[in-house]
Amino acid sequence: MIKIVILDGYSANPGDLSWQALETIGEVTVYDRTRPEETVERAKDAEIVLTNKVCLRQQEIDQLPQLRYIGVLATGYNVVDLEAATSRGIIVTNVPAYSTESVVQMTFAHLLTVTNRTEHYAIKNRAGEWTASPDFCYWDTQLTEMAGKTFGIVGLGNIGCRVAAVAQAFGMKVAAYTSKPADQLPSGVGKRSLEQLLSESDVVSLHCPLAPDTKHLINRKTLQLMKSTAILINTGRGPLVNDQDVADALLANRLRAYCADVLTEEPPRVDNPLLRCDNAYITPHIAWASEEARVRLIAVATANVKAFADGQPQNVVNK
Repeated sequence: MIKIVILDGYSANPGDLSWQALETIGEVTVYDRTRPEETVERAKDAEIVLTNKVCLRQQEIDQLPQLRYIGVLATGYNVVDLEAATSRGIIVTNVPAYSTESVVQMTFAHLLTVTNRTEHYAIKNRAGEWTASPDFCYWDTQLTEMAGKTFGIVGLGNIGCRVAAVAQAFGMKVAAYTSKPADQLPSGVGKRSLEQLLSESDVVSLHCPLAPDTKHLINRKTLQLMKSTAILINTGRGPLVNDQDVADALLANRLRAYCADVLTEEPPRVDNPLLRCDNAYITPHIAWASEEARVRLIAVATANVKAFADGQPQNVVNK
């Protein structure tokens, strides 16, 4: 029977879902978490290894002679050394587009956190602030209507396109910095240079891949192009921004708010400067983690393994 090892199953399935469908394909061993020094020992007899964030570099791959398949339990696959895997004839797959709707929802949850502050007022009301108010209403923050504002999107893939549609539903004007030709953009979305996008937008949302040319795309220089009233959202990858430069802009009131589901280092260091900013709204990399998205993730990952076992691999990233 095929031996299947899941190196870090807890994040996708902390116990509320099932690996049962995968168990019909082979003998499955699930580890909640795996430290780097444990990887080789745990995977040494496996033909199939599934991983989310546990890295499989050349030094690990070279010590796993039985390994024939690596399934990444995510869309991004930078945790695997593709060159090393390919040289060994190991198939590597990912799970594309499983979390699109959840990430889009989180993007706007972050935006509404800043514009409407619903949790802030719920907490205030529990403390009796409204009860003690001399007026029928009570507010102590700026409240902002999104209609008519400009929503700038960096990266117009599956998620970026869905974000554009939702922003338009809120009555916002949408612009995008993208490699796509202008005539291939969704209706009503205007193409801009990065400089134009940053200077025009009331909201800037990052949905581009992390690559050498996008690392620290948002930095001290590019932040200076943005409106001091702008809201910056990052549900893409942490290193798309320079954490210190964004924190400096927030503390100097050169940026209204930074909303992020990702940070450069995860979990973050206790001295990450963004954690000290009142107008930084950080969630712990959970935009992908809705129950519905995780169900899709496990279903597609299982289908990938079955396709490989049947000799017809799908979602291969090292063709």
